[in-house]
Amino acid sequence: MSVPKQMQGTYDKIAALLIDFSKEHLNDEYEALCLHALEKLCRKRPSPLASGRANSWAAGIVYSIGKNNFIFDRSQEIHLSGKEIGEGFGVAASTAAAKAAEIQKALKIRMYDAEWCLPSMVKDNPMIWIVSVNGLAVDARHLPLEYQVACYEKGLIPYIPALREEKAASDADNDASKDEKNE
Repeated sequence: MSVPKQMQGTYDKIAALLIDFSKEHLNDEYEALCLHALEKLCRKRPSPLASGRANSWAAGIVYSIGKNNFIFDRSQEIHLSGKEIGEGFGVAASTAAAKAAEIQKALKIRMYDAEWCLPSMVKDNPMIWIVSVNGLAVDARHLPLEYQVACYEKGLIPYIPALREEKAASDADNDASKDEKNE
C-alpha cells in the first residue's frame, strides 16, 4: 500500500516512532499491524493525521491495535497498560486512549476483526470463524472442506482451516519419517 505524497513526511515520523516502540516493547506482528493502520490513516481523505502531534497518533495506533489484541490483559505474553503505552510516546494515557477512539472509528476497527488481529491469534479468535449457514451461526473450522473453501472465497474467513490442518499433519509425518531415518 502506498502513502500519498503529501502524507509521506507524517508517515515517516510516526512510522519511526512505531518501529522504535515495537522493537522495545512489542514484536514484529504488532509492528506490522501498527504500520498497516498508519498507512490506512494516511490514505484517508482527509487524513486525521494531518493535524496533531506525531507521538500522540503513534500512541493512539498502538493503543487501538493493542486493545483489539488484549494487550491490557496481563495473562498475554505481551501486555502493557495504557499508562505504559502513553509514557512510551511521552503522552498521557488519556491522550493515547482518545486518539485510539478516533482511529478505531476512522478505520472501523472492531473486536475480533481478522484485519486487526495479530496473525498468531487468528486461529484462536472464535468470532473470526463464525459464519451463517441457513441462518444458523456455525464455526467454519468444523465445516466440510468444500464449505470452508466457499467461505474463504467469499471473504468470510481468513484462510481454509482444513488445508492448514492437512499441511500440519503432513509436516509432522515428514518430521517423524526424518527422525526414524536418523535413528
